[in-house]
Amino acid sequence: MSAPDRIDVHQHIVPPAWARALAQRGLDSGGWAIPAWSAESAIEMMDQQGISTGILSVTSPGVYLADGETREAKSLARDVNEYGAQMAQEHPGRIGHFASVPLPDPDAATEEAVHALDVLGADGVVLMSNARGRYLGDPDFDPLWAELDRRSAVVFVHPAQPPMSLLPGTPAPLADYVFDTTRTALNLVLNGTMKRYTKVKVILSHGGGFLPYAAYRFSGLTATVVDRSQNPDDIIRDLKRFYFDTALSASPSALPALLAFAEPGHILYGSDWPFAPKEAGTYYNQYLEAYPDLSPAQMHAINRANAEALFPRLQR
Repeated sequence: MSAPDRIDVHQHIVPPAWARALAQRGLDSGGWAIPAWSAESAIEMMDQQGISTGILSVTSPGVYLADGETREAKSLARDVNEYGAQMAQEHPGRIGHFASVPLPDPDAATEEAVHALDVLGADGVVLMSNARGRYLGDPDFDPLWAELDRRSAVVFVHPAQPPMSLLPGTPAPLADYVFDTTRTALNLVLNGTMKRYTKVKVILSHGGGFLPYAAYRFSGLTATVVDRSQNPDDIIRDLKRFYFDTALSASPSALPALLAFAEPGHILYGSDWPFAPKEAGTYYNQYLEAYPDLSPAQMHAINRANAEALFPRLQR
């Protein structure tokens, strides 16, 4: 790629207030260390990897760090979102941001989403795949989904550690994150959230976990065993409403399944930097660029055009 062209929808930011809050509680990202971050290092990486714009977000565990700490979560969300807005303002065209919200408190989350979208100019909202063990199709979260739907907002779903112990010696990003992305996506569909809120655009991280691979298993068993009132075609339709990023997923086994399942226009470029190193980005970029079944137009769509449709301010 001769000049930075990609729009990276899965790139992370490490706001100082968030890093301090995690350090004070002895937290990390599911057994994965919190790396150093600066706007300068982010732009250096983007130039190297052919990325023109990164839409940045805070990763797991998000901003709600302990049960019952709604006040602290609201304050941390505001600090994180103001920092993201500042970085976007200081680096126009290169940095955008997804706003963090303090779920599982739906009222506080809705209030912060409105402020971030209307006042801070956020490009969308990032939601962890579960909020203190509650998944995103939880009916109590409907007020947030309704507000996001009224705004036709973009929602980026990032995996979190599921409400269970880590596998010994296995940080959550290795296995549990893939599982939890799939779990919350299925929860959103089977609880009717994707059916009720059709204007919101939901991006699933890491190629959707194993959703593309197992989608027809989910639809078939649900309709024949779990709930015979469900139509398998309707379940597949709702599953296909999701968008998917390529972070750590443009691989020989995952990419064919993703391309076979995703709707046209629903695959977006993602790097997962700095939690995934630049070497990982180089590996997946090379495989994506060399993939024989993608035309130049399809490659451009994944790298940029599909994201331009979600974020019109980035259109060229």
